Amino acid sequence: MNAMNPEGYVTSDGRKIGGVLMEMKNITLRFGGVKAITDISFDIREGEIRAIIGPNGAGKSSMLNVISGFYIPQEGEVWFRGKKRAPMKPYEVAQQGIARTFQNIALFEGMSVLDNIMTGRLTLMKSGMLDQAMWWGRAQREETEHREKVEKIIDFLEIQHIRKTPVGRLPYGLKKRVELARALAAEPKLLLLDEPMAGMNVEEKEDMCRFILDVNDEFGTTITLIEHDMGVVMDLSDRVVVMDYGKKIGDGPPDEVRANPDVINAYLGVSHD
Repeated sequence: MNAMNPEGYVTSDGRKIGGVLMEMKNITLRFGGVKAITDISFDIREGEIRAIIGPNGAGKSSMLNVISGFYIPQEGEVWFRGKKRAPMKPYEVAQQGIARTFQNIALFEGMSVLDNIMTGRLTLMKSGMLDQAMWWGRAQREETEHREKVEKIIDFLEIQHIRKTPVGRLPYGLKKRVELARALAAEPKLLLLDEPMAGMNVEEKEDMCRFILDVNDEFGTTITLIEHDMGVVMDLSDRVVVMDYGKKIGDGPPDEVRANPDVINAYLGVSHD
């Protein structure tokens, strides 16, 4: 593939990847005197699955937080859809079409699966507070429409049997799936997944891999993920960014990254001079 082509590239399995959706330009992020990210640049292209990997403490989650707008870098620029992105509030990021899941599950445990997923539709609802309080006319029609879309996501992720179950009663693997459903409910153009397979058994990982591929294939959603399971990363990803000690040490297709000596050294624990 030619990842540098501004018009995109074609994957080995024949998928057409578009132009640049988001670009990180010379990103540096500090916490006091500590540099979490040092002068990193890469892009995310329309329709691809882009992985960010690295040893513990490499700065991966910090980078995902920069992409999501939660962290504002001291140096560098974030460009989204051809425009430089200014600092934004979380709801503004969501309105741009960016949704995410979290390394530590962030769901409303006392609410049902259905109601949790409905919260992902909030930025798409247009009726005012008074209409919603009365639940009449426009508000009623709008909620019905959003509920129908949520039911389709529930069917897509095969969680029909738990739709009315309080999330707090669910096992870990199903909670992860519900969190993915809530992110999908926002109809994102860019979906950020922070360690989506963490803590899962083999069967749960296989299911999650299948759903991620299906989301990308059926909805055309661009996906950026952090994951420690290298087998999963190499199987799922179109391109991989590798970080170590806050710096980028590799970037390219999985096979190229797998053979990169710097990447091998980072994962084998070779000392840094």
